[in-house]
Amino acid sequence: MNALISLHHSVFSRLDRADWLLPTLARLAFLAVLFVYYWNSALLKIDDSIFTPSSGAFGQIFPKAAEAVLWNVEEMTFFQRLVIFAGTVTEFVLPVLIVIGLFSRLAALGTIGFIIVQTVVDVTGHGAKLGTWFDTSIALIDERTLWVFLLLVIVIKGAGPLSLDRLLGGRIAPADVD
Repeated sequence: MNALISLHHSVFSRLDRADWLLPTLARLAFLAVLFVYYWNSALLKIDDSIFTPSSGAFGQIFPKAAEAVLWNVEEMTFFQRLVIFAGTVTEFVLPVLIVIGLFSRLAALGTIGFIIVQTVVDVTGHGAKLGTWFDTSIALIDERTLWVFLLLVIVIKGAGPLSLDRLLGGRIAPADVD
């Protein structure tokens, strides 16, 4: 039994000191799970360029307004165009910053804010069911909670040693790594 306890202590005390592991794995998980999701979502929002929003973007972000004008992008207000542009830029830029590890904490915070806005639009505009925690069904709130938790790891721990934040010599993130 002492040998098992000693082995347990040896393995997990090393993990306790491996400050680089958690933020690196969080960024890798983000790349594997959410990067392509956000990139594809951003691509759906543009027609010819980032300055020409698609009818899909109009319907995605302002579903009731888009339906009222039959998804005619010419009927969008300046405010709606601005929101769509900001959302599209956000979906392109923030995931890239997280993956390359540049301004990672701010990018993760911005993505958390985006997830909150995205969830509000899904529930109020598209009629998605938010669901509840601690029930037996997987709902929107469960999925988005996991996304936010993953991003909170980056907010709290930074990007890790394999990042541009660290490469810039600690000017963006502390350079102390075990």
